[in-house]
Amino acid sequence: LVYGVPCFLGLIALELAYSKSHKRKDLYQTKDLLASLGMGIGSAVIAPLIKTISAIVIFNLVYELFNPLVGGIRTNILGWESFGYAWYVWLMCQLLDDFSYYWFHRQNHNVRFLWAAHIVHHSSDNFNLGTAVRNGWFTILYKPFFYMWMPAIGFPPEMVVVCLGIEALWQFQLHTVYVPKLGLIEKVFNTHTMHQVHHAKNIEYMDKNHGGFLNIFDKMFGTWKALDDDIEVQYGVSHPPKSYNLWIILTHEYKDIWNDVKKSGNWWHKFMYIFGPPGWSHDGSSLTVKQMQRNLKMEREIQGKAASRAVVQPNL
Repeated sequence: LVYGVPCFLGLIALELAYSKSHKRKDLYQTKDLLASLGMGIGSAVIAPLIKTISAIVIFNLVYELFNPLVGGIRTNILGWESFGYAWYVWLMCQLLDDFSYYWFHRQNHNVRFLWAAHIVHHSSDNFNLGTAVRNGWFTILYKPFFYMWMPAIGFPPEMVVVCLGIEALWQFQLHTVYVPKLGLIEKVFNTHTMHQVHHAKNIEYMDKNHGGFLNIFDKMFGTWKALDDDIEVQYGVSHPPKSYNLWIILTHEYKDIWNDVKKSGNWWHKFMYIFGPPGWSHDGSSLTVKQMQRNLKMEREIQGKAASRAVVQPNL
């Protein structure tokens, strides 16, 4: 916070000034930027307290619980007490941190109750460094639970926390349109154009590129997609909050969940409205991302067949 926040603000100001002088005056909108900064300031105030309790306390508790407590699970069963601090252990920790981040991020898009917290970050129609600090305040409460397994198997808690910080720094700088495709770097790393795909509301781009600083897990689990230069990117979400009020931005999806839960008296329907994928509905009144992408694929196949039939046949 001491060094990061001034750097973040400085880079936002630099990108803002650059955009105004290079015919990209639409890159930033004043009210939207102020809303993003407001969310960022709130996160900067809340995060240290919550992370101290949730991350550091939980990680240390799990680390100690698995060894020497409970019969020394790591020593007696796994065969080691701790991985230590060797340089290769740091690399392994960073890799597994990215693996954990991938699943944390992916579930934020697949489970509606988690999406209600994460949608804050996607709620802007703009993609810039200001959007990078537009973070929800509630994701901090459950994020550590996706990383608990790392101190449990022997990574020192402080090492996990440092790797989380490195991940966050990489994520910040991804939110800019001024970095083009990076050639060979894109074979391994999550880059700026890939993150543009992630923030797009184009149907074919939805729920893609969940990785942190690597893209290998997206490629392994089928969620990777490159930026297509022929598709005009539209940023944001299908149903934005339509407000710059911080409280509405933070809570609008929870309100929508509550309204949907009341639509049906069936308890399974109620459960799915809360913990099912965003867009799920019992009556087909709204669609999930997978359903929309499947429909889009079918429409394009039908259009392709129609175009083939429309080809003029040679005269006999």
